[in-house]
Amino acid sequence: MRIEAYNQISQVYNASKASRTKGSGSAGKKDEVQISRAGRDYQVAKQAVAEASDIRNDKVAALKNSIASGNYKVETGDFAAKLLEKYEAYF
Repeated sequence: MRIEAYNQISQVYNASKASRTKGSGSAGKKDEVQISRAGRDYQVAKQAVAEASDIRNDKVAALKNSIASGNYKVETGDFAAKLLEKYEAYF
């Protein structure tokens, strides 16, 4: 094995390694993110939906009152149709 050849190769390798790290050109610059107007509008809409209640309290109160008073009637045909719709959605 020739030691001179190894030294020459290591010098070339170290020289190219050092030149890559010099002058990256981004010294002092900061990363920046800009969100478009459509993106901001989407964020506002998404937040509004997340904060909205899934329960419609007026409907729940009306149903509770009609059940408590004995006036709530369920049509068996309507119930069966809705049940079949849900069942068919899975298959």
